[in-house]
Amino acid sequence: MAQRWVDLLFAHWPVPLDVLRARVPASLSLDAFDGTGWVSCAPFRITHLRPRGVPPLPWVSSFPELNVRTYVTRNDKPGVYFFSLDAGNPLAVAGARAFYHLPYFNASMRVRSSADGAVDYHSRRRGATAEFRAAYRSTGERVRADPGSLEHWLTERYCLYAVDARERAYRADIHHLPWPLERATVDIAANTVPDAAGLAVRGPPRLPAFSPSIDVLVWWPERLP
Repeated sequence: MAQRWVDLLFAHWPVPLDVLRARVPASLSLDAFDGTGWVSCAPFRITHLRPRGVPPLPWVSSFPELNVRTYVTRNDKPGVYFFSLDAGNPLAVAGARAFYHLPYFNASMRVRSSADGAVDYHSRRRGATAEFRAAYRSTGERVRADPGSLEHWLTERYCLYAVDARERAYRADIHHLPWPLERATVDIAANTVPDAAGLAVRGPPRLPAFSPSIDVLVWWPERLP
């Protein structure tokens, strides 16, 4: 699948490893940076979603998405594990749940981008008290996510892991150029989406970063032995 991620915010919080271990399937090893686990929220917009080589369809190829994730490994391959993915497109939610075994949820979402680069983002999960409201923007300062830095560890990951209802693990590889990251300012008015997964993140996020646009390829998931 080909897609483009637009106006993406990375917002990160440290979380104790024992809290994460209770909520991540045992078949996945928790990843930590200097002994600390992390949870991240990433609101953005998907555009140009399509099978590779097929033109995008306007009514299904563009929609907002908000994911909450942590960091895991399997067979020494670092990746991400999603606690939830809220999306404003019911077809995408159904397809991702069926084919990628990911915990997608339908949400009412509104994203407004102003001419000066500010993004106003609002997501409310349907049938649940999981809401995210924030305003964010780039400062224009580039982020150097050098190997070995926390910024690099949090962002440069090229696969996702999922576990289905029968506790079978899957991996889907992801390909894109290194993230074009910029420092960001963010004002989060509400964030109860992590709470819905049993995670409490409080206070301002660490190392908020903005990425204006990146083209991505996502392979079909592979069941792991």
